Amino acid sequence: MNRLRTFSCLLPLAAIAASAQPPQVFGYRDFTQQAKWDSVFMAVPDAKLAGQHLKTLTSAPHWASSPEDYATAVYVADKFKAAGLQTEIVPYKVLLNKPVSILIEAFDANGKQLMSGPTPEHVDPKKHGGDPFQDDPRILPAFNGSSPSGDVTGEVVYANYGELADFKKLAEMGISVKDKIVLVRYGANFRGVKVYIAQQYGAKGVLIYSDPADDGYFRGDTYPKGPFRPDSAVQRGSVQFLPIYPGDPETPGIASTPDLPDSQRIPADKLQNNQPSIPVNPLSYKDAAPILKCLGGAESPRNWQGALPFTYHLGAGGPANASTSKVTVHMHLEQDTALRTIWDVIGKIPGTDPAQKDDWIVAGNHRDAWVYGAVDPNSGTAAMLETVHGLGDLLKQGWKPKRTIVIGSWDAEEEGLMGSTEWAEQHAKELNHAVAYFNTDVGVAGPDFGAAAVPSLKQFVREVTKEVPSPKGGTVYEQWKKTQEANERTGDASTRGGPSRFNAQVENDVRVRDLGSGSDYTPFIQHLGVPSTDIGSEGPYGVYHSVFDNYNWFTKFADPTFVYEQQQARVFGLEVLHMADADVLPYDYQLYGKEIVNYLETAQKRAATAKLTLDFTAALAAANRFAAAGTAIRTRQTAPPTHAAALNQSLRGAETALLNPEGLPKRPWYKHTIYAPGEFTGYAAVVIPGVTEGIEAADASRAQTQLTSLADALNRSAAILESAAK
Repeated sequence: MNRLRTFSCLLPLAAIAASAQPPQVFGYRDFTQQAKWDSVFMAVPDAKLAGQHLKTLTSAPHWASSPEDYATAVYVADKFKAAGLQTEIVPYKVLLNKPVSILIEAFDANGKQLMSGPTPEHVDPKKHGGDPFQDDPRILPAFNGSSPSGDVTGEVVYANYGELADFKKLAEMGISVKDKIVLVRYGANFRGVKVYIAQQYGAKGVLIYSDPADDGYFRGDTYPKGPFRPDSAVQRGSVQFLPIYPGDPETPGIASTPDLPDSQRIPADKLQNNQPSIPVNPLSYKDAAPILKCLGGAESPRNWQGALPFTYHLGAGGPANASTSKVTVHMHLEQDTALRTIWDVIGKIPGTDPAQKDDWIVAGNHRDAWVYGAVDPNSGTAAMLETVHGLGDLLKQGWKPKRTIVIGSWDAEEEGLMGSTEWAEQHAKELNHAVAYFNTDVGVAGPDFGAAAVPSLKQFVREVTKEVPSPKGGTVYEQWKKTQEANERTGDASTRGGPSRFNAQVENDVRVRDLGSGSDYTPFIQHLGVPSTDIGSEGPYGVYHSVFDNYNWFTKFADPTFVYEQQQARVFGLEVLHMADADVLPYDYQLYGKEIVNYLETAQKRAATAKLTLDFTAALAAANRFAAAGTAIRTRQTAPPTHAAALNQSLRGAETALLNPEGLPKRPWYKHTIYAPGEFTGYAAVVIPGVTEGIEAADASRAQTQLTSLADALNRSAAILESAAK
């Protein structure tokens, strides 16, 4: 029955591919043969098989470095091998903490215990089908990756989302968090940044809870009746200082291979730039509610109010605080922090063009999860395995790529992008001429496609989605556009991974977001300058990083028939196929230039508003030169020479030229002058980050120095494009 169903899809898909193709696809002299391979490929990814992959991958909790995690590596490796990929399991040794004992207690001013937790995650098994996965004894206690051990007691201060502006607001109100335990809610910025700021303000501990306003009952029915977070569900997550550098905290810039000598590692007691020095733990809103309800002090600013059914107060130190209204929390965390082995799975299809076979296309998804990880990340893994299934069928039919394809199943992403970062650092030399990195993480949380990319690949992503049929009818591109327009009308535009800062919208087309951080594209684009994209399919997803992100939730609320898994496998696969075989690399430097000019003009206005005296002349001249070179090279790309390897080398080199070898101030691991995660945002992209953050810090000297570095990078890149356009 499966075979018949798959075959019956072939003719409609071929018809769609043939009818939807424009006369000329950017990057190809003649798209005819590629269109045939595309239609053959798209008939292969199978919804039912994707569901089987997901069920297997999520059958047990598989925290990075666990035996169950290794079992998923073997499963993925077996599928890679079956498709004909050259496959290896690659180990690394990285610093990970594992909880031994976690105790959070809260007491009122009279010493009465308000709560003791964390409460185990549990829903009523007799209501709405319950949850069949919640009682597995292998589930670790709710904890934060990178938190140290600690035993601290202190009064509680509520600090909203823990953004820099929130801590500044507390200070303006005369409320100090020094030697206090700060309670913040998830959202708005990366959890590690909340701790990074709290630590700078002198806090002795941090508790991070999920407020029902953000992903609980305020948004809709809670699991298992609906998709949103039930009261006991906890969002785990790493609190590594990701905006400083990702990866193994002891080896920034160096691959943490099993044979790496200790002399090349930063000692564990010297990691303050990357790891918290104060204990941190997550809470459910069931456990946070008694603390918040009992807090005295001043009322919180009204936009700090969450959805729990009482007025939020700020707690200790407020001008209205009375001794009878303080809450004291005791945090006792015992962590087993040690070097542990993780396992990437790498599959390779060698390229056949002698002049371009070393120009890798890397595509990846991480495999490890805090618990079961049905949506995050294994919906992406299941889709990627069906992409590999399709590539394998093409190989059997005689297809061979021009450029080498590398598929990566990364480990320990949740702990700080470790598997991808270590592999990228190990292969930095080869990746210097890799032509693309394609990422998927939360592959399917619902039916709404979304993407982020460097500007040079935004149109590339759109073109791929115009070719793939949507389960809703029409193409993925058409449904993406409809959904985005509807969301913008209702003010509910998606911001998965955080919105970019000062995002330029210089096109009248479906919006492709900028790349911040929080997933495995980070080392490729922001450290090594490999042009990157990130795709996913979104929806109402309230169980992020909890026990309940499991196969039961997925089949009820995300993708019951796995048709969006199939869609994602097709989009991901066409990205790989097109980049592997395009005659000329389909980078759009014309758009890139427009966006950078916009970024600089916006920064100039912000500097004026901040009354900072900065000279933008050289940077704007360089940006306009880069934009003009982008327009000129676009003409050259539409009529490429018969042998385009030299042109492609220049196109790729223009992205590398945008790196600053010295890196960003205070965080030199990040080298891209156009995009980085914000020091105080973490997830969200900050554009022209050196300049922008200098302005935000009101540091004119720093901002001017970064304007010079930016101008130098843009001139280097423009010179490469100008030479190639002749």
